[in-house]
Amino acid sequence: MKLKTWICPVMVALVVSANAQTGDPAPLAIPTFHCVGLYWSPPGTAADKAVKIRYRPQGAAEWKDGLPMRYNPVPKAVECIADYRGSIVHLKPATTYEIQLALAGTQTSTNLTATTWSEHFPAGETVRVASQNTPLAITESGTAKAWRVYDGRGATFDVRHQHDACITINASYVIVRGFTLKGAGDASSNGKRTIGAINIRDGHDIVIEDCDVSDWGRLNPKTGFGNDYDAAVYSRSATLKRLIVQRCKLHHPTHDTNNWYEPKYPTHPQGPQCISLFNTAGNHVFRYNECYSDLDHMYNDVIGGGSNGSFQGAPGPDSDIYGNIVSFCWDDGLEVEGGSRNVRVWDNYITQAMMMIANAPCSIGPLYIWRNVVAHGQWQPNSSGGYFLKMGFASSEDWMTGHQYVFHNTLFCSDEYLPTGGLGGNRIVKHTVSRNNILHIRTADGKGYSASEARQNIDNDFDYDLFNGKVPSGHEAHGTRGEPVYEKNAGFDPATRTGRFQLAPNSPGAGAGEPIPNFSDGFSSKAPDIGAHQRGAPPMRFGVNAQQP
Repeated sequence: MKLKTWICPVMVALVVSANAQTGDPAPLAIPTFHCVGLYWSPPGTAADKAVKIRYRPQGAAEWKDGLPMRYNPVPKAVECIADYRGSIVHLKPATTYEIQLALAGTQTSTNLTATTWSEHFPAGETVRVASQNTPLAITESGTAKAWRVYDGRGATFDVRHQHDACITINASYVIVRGFTLKGAGDASSNGKRTIGAINIRDGHDIVIEDCDVSDWGRLNPKTGFGNDYDAAVYSRSATLKRLIVQRCKLHHPTHDTNNWYEPKYPTHPQGPQCISLFNTAGNHVFRYNECYSDLDHMYNDVIGGGSNGSFQGAPGPDSDIYGNIVSFCWDDGLEVEGGSRNVRVWDNYITQAMMMIANAPCSIGPLYIWRNVVAHGQWQPNSSGGYFLKMGFASSEDWMTGHQYVFHNTLFCSDEYLPTGGLGGNRIVKHTVSRNNILHIRTADGKGYSASEARQNIDNDFDYDLFNGKVPSGHEAHGTRGEPVYEKNAGFDPATRTGRFQLAPNSPGAGAGEPIPNFSDGFSSKAPDIGAHQRGAPPMRFGVNAQQP
């Protein structure tokens, strides 16, 4: 389906009202701070009928178009919950929106309202916590109108590798704020279980903010590297919902991770992570965090988990990952694999990684990946490699049943370590739309792939991208072959955590993109620029001092 056919001439978990004019089932809306996930199964559904979206702040005069939703039932997945699924993005927090959904080519339509989350949580009792060298167990919950705050500002917990966790959480409506945490992971356990410096055993509506976590994890005696999945924040709770991790510094785990070509253990990387979630209930937000380390303390994945070949996975449905700095891993910078139902990934800076964003598979979708900047791709030290997007599948192609949208991303050439693959290298890619991306890869001599040509590819639509490697026949009819030229002093500034990635006016791709409803806002010329950073926009901001406009 071509993009041109899409263009129309207090934390509130859910606010919906329906006007089912034709007797259709009421739609569902699931919000976060800046997005709303939409679900609808009207009568008369068909593969050739999209659902058009319009939205506006309640009471406003002007409607805006959203990206239409495609028909995509996944009959085997109880987690699918609707034939049409999609998201509205770049919304304002604590705002009620009117939304109109209309099934194309019919008179079937419906109206609803949804309210985005407030960024201000109503505080109830505040518990001031002093420094200690034993774990803190949080078992007492707050309420929706009075969150229980654990204030650790000025406190350091160093459990000296004598305990697996610095903080355990088995509660809801709690805020964990301002802690410095060190030494998680009982060194005597020999890697027999996975640990988290902050271990969430159960609960919902949990905020972890302004924390500094380092020196976590244990040695795996079998491999000589860190224990796999030991994390700064960890959970396997199937009922965990609405976890927010924001403005945290997660850095320098205790042990290293092997790379794929390690002389003493050449296999899939195994070692620590910053955030590890497994098959949780989702609706999480990970934003404005700084995840970093060094070459002697590398990560397996930075933010990820599992299960990949499933309808669940990480981070879980209706979740957002944005504004983060992600670096120093031998596998996936961001792992968004499994169901990926209304999972949204944007405005992240990802560097010093092998796979920048892993999305193998997307079994339910839609998965949205837009306006990210990636640089410095490596398989191993002193050798470039890896891809912007992993693509492909886990265990079976049968899991590749969800739609994916890849818009306005930049593969930035900061040094000689460009990724060697763009959209999946030459791995299998299915049900994916790519628009307005700078797919600048290192190998442009006819051997490297800006977009996969795998013969098993199905239902893809790649166009309006700037690329220098191979692309499949029949795609990129409006794309631009060439290499980007950036404005003077382009790049990431580590001192300010800001970046300038705009194209120069005479660069290939400048003003050569396609307008995408709800995703290409902010351009002033006839068409948007290709890439993550529109000319004339302020510097992009990442990490603990970032915020959404």
